[in-house]
Amino acid sequence: MEHAPSFARPFPWRTATIVAGTVAAIELVALALVGGTRIAHLFQPLTHSPVAAAKAAAQPAHRTAAHVKPLKLPAVPSHPLLPRNRVSVLVLNGNGTPGAAATEAARIQALGYPLPASKNAVRHDYARSMVLFRPGYAVEAHRLAHDAGIRLVSPVDGVGKAQLRGSPLVVILGGS
Repeated sequence: MEHAPSFARPFPWRTATIVAGTVAAIELVALALVGGTRIAHLFQPLTHSPVAAAKAAAQPAHRTAAHVKPLKLPAVPSHPLLPRNRVSVLVLNGNGTPGAAATEAARIQALGYPLPASKNAVRHDYARSMVLFRPGYAVEAHRLAHDAGIRLVSPVDGVGKAQLRGSPLVVILGGS
C-alpha cells in the first residue's frame, strides 16, 4: 500500500514566536505611555483658574526659607556621671521566677551599687529585662545596663518617686 505524498508544510513556530513577542512589546510600550501620562497628571500643580496660574507665574522661581523658632524642650536636670556607689537601684521581678529579684540585686550590689531594693513587679509577664531611669539619669542607666548585660533602656513614664522608693534607676527582670 502506498501513501500519498505529504505536501503540508510544518508550522513555523519560530516565526509565530517572534511575531507574538513583537506584538506584546508594542502593547507594553503603549501601556507604559498611557500610564505615564495618567501618573503625570497627579504631580502637576492644581491651577484651574487663570488667576491662580497668573499668581504662580508671577512668583520668583526660588523662595527664601521662613524663619523657624527653635523648639524649647523642658529642662532636664543634668549632673556629672555619678559613681556607682551613689546611685540606688530598684530591682523588680517581672518574670515570676521565685527569688529572681533578690539574686539580681545581689549581682548588682557586687558591681558596686549600694544594696538594691528588690520586690515583685505588678505584672509577671515581661518578655525582656529592661533598665528604666528617671529624667537626668540616662547616662547612669546605660552604664548599669552595660554592667548587667541588659540591652533595653528606657525612661520611666508615669511612676512617681514614692513608687520607685527614691531610686533613680529600676531594673525589671523579664523572661530573657
